[in-house]
Amino acid sequence: MTLRTVIRGVGSYLPERTISNAELASQIDTSDAWIVERTGIHERHVAADGEKTSDLAIAAAKRALTHAGIDGAAIDLVVVATATPDQTFPATAAKVQAQLCRPGIPSFDVQAVCSGFIYGLAVVDNFVRAGQCKTALLIGAETFSRILDWQDRTTCVLFGDGAGAVVVSAEQGTGAGTDRGVLSTHLHSDGRHHDMLYVDGGPSSTQTTGHVRMKGREVFRHAVVNLADTVHECLAANHLTAADLDWLVPHQANRRILDSTAQKLGLDPAKVVITVDQHANTSAASIPLALDLAVRDGRIKPGQLVLMEAMGGGFTWGSALVRM
Repeated sequence: MTLRTVIRGVGSYLPERTISNAELASQIDTSDAWIVERTGIHERHVAADGEKTSDLAIAAAKRALTHAGIDGAAIDLVVVATATPDQTFPATAAKVQAQLCRPGIPSFDVQAVCSGFIYGLAVVDNFVRAGQCKTALLIGAETFSRILDWQDRTTCVLFGDGAGAVVVSAEQGTGAGTDRGVLSTHLHSDGRHHDMLYVDGGPSSTQTTGHVRMKGREVFRHAVVNLADTVHECLAANHLTAADLDWLVPHQANRRILDSTAQKLGLDPAKVVITVDQHANTSAASIPLALDLAVRDGRIKPGQLVLMEAMGGGFTWGSALVRM
């Protein structure tokens, strides 16, 4: 028998305030047409003054717990994927644990930028498979608006704030691909490309938070190749083809990247869950936000095969195959 990590509940939270492309165009040299043509983004949500990453994470987690039909006392592991923690330390996960779960359980953050949720899912899956936890809370949460240079039109139009969460639990499986739960995860990084997507600050370097900096054309080129490669890797590991997938839930970075990846895979665009137009790039939150939306609107159903993939600064990238 094989222990599987089964998704029991999903939840998400978006800050109330939205910023449209037209509003940005009134402040910087850009236009709605320019943003939509290059990114597919129409609006993004931005956290209110005083609204922290932990606030977003806790709100999403509460909804995931309700959807799973369990109380926070049943959770024995909390992992938060974020590149925008409330503080350098303690971990944002510790704040979630203090608000929602019982004392004494392990709680920590994972930092792999936009790939954070995939990295976090791999971590949680390994805890479950090793028998070290039975029920876990995994959250992707970001307040990227806090690290944007709002005068840099190449970056500030791309990102938004939000949080998504899943509750997972251990379930006995057969080891076959028909099992529910996480079937495989695949993680990668290549630090040689640091200067293509990074934040120009940090406690050890500048003693400041810094701002996002990006070489968009180079990131796009690497993203299309790396994402297609890791999707093929994930499918091959499970002896499947793209035609076997029910849904692709990708990191929501850029509509052109999503379209190019689907095209390289020969995947029906109707099978791709897209939220970038409404949410922009919410980094580690984008996959669980999209997953929650598609589960709750009935597109993603129990028993279906869902492949998730992401790439972020570092570079980091990865994929995961889950039977819901």
